[in-house]
Amino acid sequence: MIFKRMLGAFGVGAPSVDTVLAAPRARPGELLRGEVRVKGGDFDADIEYIALGLVTRMESEHGEGEQTGLVEFFRTQVSGPFRLRSGEDKMVPFQFPVPWETPVTEVMGQRLRGMVMGVRTELAIAAAVDKGDMDPIEIAPLASQQAVLDAFVRLGFQFKSADLEHGHLYGVSQQLPFYQEIEFYPPAQYSGRINEVELTFVASPAGLDIIAEADKRSGRYGSGTDAFGRWQTSHDQAPHRDWASEINTWLAALSQYGSGGHDPYAHQGGHYGGHHGGHHGGHGGPGWGGVAAGVAGGFVAAEVVEEIFEGDEGEDE
Repeated sequence: MIFKRMLGAFGVGAPSVDTVLAAPRARPGELLRGEVRVKGGDFDADIEYIALGLVTRMESEHGEGEQTGLVEFFRTQVSGPFRLRSGEDKMVPFQFPVPWETPVTEVMGQRLRGMVMGVRTELAIAAAVDKGDMDPIEIAPLASQQAVLDAFVRLGFQFKSADLEHGHLYGVSQQLPFYQEIEFYPPAQYSGRINEVELTFVASPAGLDIIAEADKRSGRYGSGTDAFGRWQTSHDQAPHRDWASEINTWLAALSQYGSGGHDPYAHQGGHYGGHHGGHHGGHGGPGWGGVAAGVAGGFVAAEVVEEIFEGDEGEDE
């Protein structure tokens, strides 16, 4: 995947940049490889640095409502200072690890509605910075995540959409300032009890936290409140667990006990006892890790997000 653009921040005759990814998709924890190709313009230029960032779209709630925009959640410098001669070609190879908590954007080759992900190239010349270019990339699930997603499909759930919420999850070790919610429509046997189920993964090298939130219908089977389930597993064990049975047992327990009754997972450490940090917990907090720009400063208007990624689709590959 290649995108090309004359660096508008530096005027006519400025250098141009092509960013080439070795593959257009990756999984959390894998190395993303490629090269940045810089071509000199009509004048010699002192390049201060080249940096790459992973960028995605996120929702953030605040006092005045909800804001949606782009945020850079990982950043790495791939080149220090060098002098680029007029017309010179310079290639800068790179590789960096995709953060384990990076949200997935596709499942079984199908893009999740509502998700966008890109690699943004930032080049600085003489204290001026151009960082408007983005190359779309897809993030596929880990095998441990795919096992859980497959179970939802086997149970008859249908994908609705996905989004990112600003905040931290209660009781979960989390490095990024947001979490992904993958939303499902329930199968027929639960359609009268549950409006939808939201699935969240928080991955690390050691394993996977899985949080499910069921939006319960009011009436005979509940009070219209949310109910949570939580599981922990290693990446090696996850593909061998009977997730369909475990998820089905959890959903059946919601009807039997309700949201305020006996907790069937209390003695197993499997129930998620709090609410999402983005709603009832603190925003931000520790563990921001490689976030380059603050969330507020990193936002781009939602309509611009779509234009950026749609514009890249037309570039040569």
